[in-house]
Amino acid sequence: MTPWGRATTALRLLALDPDGLGGILLHARAGPARDAFLAALSGPSTRLHPSMTQDTLSGGIDVSQSLSEGTLVRQKGLLEGYDTQFVLPMAERTPPLMAAQLATALDAKRGLRLIALDEHSEDEPPAPLALQERLAFHISFDGLGLHDVGAVAQPELVHSDPRNTRITGEALNTLTTLAVSLGITSLRAPLLALTAARAHAALHGRDEVAEPDIQAAAELVLAPRATQFPQEHQDPPPPPEEQRDETQSTSQQTTLPDEILLEAIETALPSDLLHKTDSNTGKSAGSGAGQKRIGNRRGRPLPARGTASGDARVDLIATLRAAVPWQTLRRATQPDRTGPIIHPSDLRHRRYEELSDRLLIFAVDASGSAALARLAEAKGAVELLLAEAYARRDHVALISFRGDGAETLLPPTRSLVQTKRRLAALPGGGGTPLAAGLRNGLETALKAQRKGMSPVLILLTDGRSNVALDGSADRAQAASDASDMARHIARAGIDSIVIDTGRRPERALRDLSLSLRGRYVSLPRANAQALSETVSAALSD
Repeated sequence: MTPWGRATTALRLLALDPDGLGGILLHARAGPARDAFLAALSGPSTRLHPSMTQDTLSGGIDVSQSLSEGTLVRQKGLLEGYDTQFVLPMAERTPPLMAAQLATALDAKRGLRLIALDEHSEDEPPAPLALQERLAFHISFDGLGLHDVGAVAQPELVHSDPRNTRITGEALNTLTTLAVSLGITSLRAPLLALTAARAHAALHGRDEVAEPDIQAAAELVLAPRATQFPQEHQDPPPPPEEQRDETQSTSQQTTLPDEILLEAIETALPSDLLHKTDSNTGKSAGSGAGQKRIGNRRGRPLPARGTASGDARVDLIATLRAAVPWQTLRRATQPDRTGPIIHPSDLRHRRYEELSDRLLIFAVDASGSAALARLAEAKGAVELLLAEAYARRDHVALISFRGDGAETLLPPTRSLVQTKRRLAALPGGGGTPLAAGLRNGLETALKAQRKGMSPVLILLTDGRSNVALDGSADRAQAASDASDMARHIARAGIDSIVIDTGRRPERALRDLSLSLRGRYVSLPRANAQALSETVSAALSD
């Protein structure tokens, strides 16, 4: 079948058995082919969005109605209906909570059908696994144009109930064996293939699954999930002469030849199957939508969680939802109270998912005999981090402190070419003005905050501060100035990471990280790869 033929066949099978097949995962960007596919959907569709709230999908408490009537009133969610068809654009950006809600609704077997539109590129993660597992058909429109799109054929055949279609043990064994040979580890896949084979037989008016039904199920369900090419197997030794004729006649009636199956699924195998086989252990480079961070001040609203504390803003609606179910009991104990009775345990705080740009500020100690080694390490780490900056929207800045002051060698940038040019020749030697480096980092971070960025200060030093802010060689004053600057950075709400490159862990640096309210990491044998991995791990915590 062609990609368009697979898509239209999947639509007809899904209409016959929505509970058993779940839906379709369509990998296609916006274009005429996808528009034609959506136009071919039968019946009305409800369009979802990855940013929909939990209450919109699964329902919740109607706060205003509950308070006015004095009793608990619930509002119905979109997923609580029956025989509904949903279309989910940008399925690759579906948050885990929403994916779990959709999976639960599909498992409830209420006739729901989900058409998930996956638009991820090669370096982006696909739709959540919870959805991939429950949607029987995975269709790709890569390279499909308008000239490849045809009409949705509706054959004039008698449709029977797929649940009444019989299937032989040999057919079930064939589908299971094929799933194993394609490297499919999910137990849902052969079950979905079995359901698709029975629906295909019912579509063509057959009471029992036949060879064309197994071929269609293998092509529509198993082939897109393949992680390896089918493994060739050795033929078993021939049976004795007296049993050969009987065995041959039996196998011809029940076993589907391997050549037919391989030819049927060959065109449906993923185009990047060879790449996936060679790089199964690789990690995704990100979605390109910016680094996600949970905060309580700005960003896309998330469901309120936990109790409100500190400077978090109270979510009034979520607080009322938590308090409404207890009003009857509370009024019984406090009959004189008017209005809703709110307890501290009911308070909920607002949460946001922030996708703003992030700035990594490297403040590197360029003093002493180890200056060249440290700067070379910082250079390599910056280049490694910049290689991933585009996917995470990270910017990088580099500050060098030595002698009696600090210098900004690299302003905030995402340009790898500019970085290499600026880092070609780095100065080194002299004293260690740690406080000056922190002050320069603070100034850079505050400028970034005013531009709407989220700065992170990464301090790379051995901790032997010996130059004060005024340029004098006074160790006591230098330590005091460094502590003062650290407290200023902490009060500004700037995240920080202190990387100790000394041969032994420095107690002064550990204390400095406490003043910064940041993280302390000891790397006595730091190199570019270790620094990059350490920073990435710290940022993801």
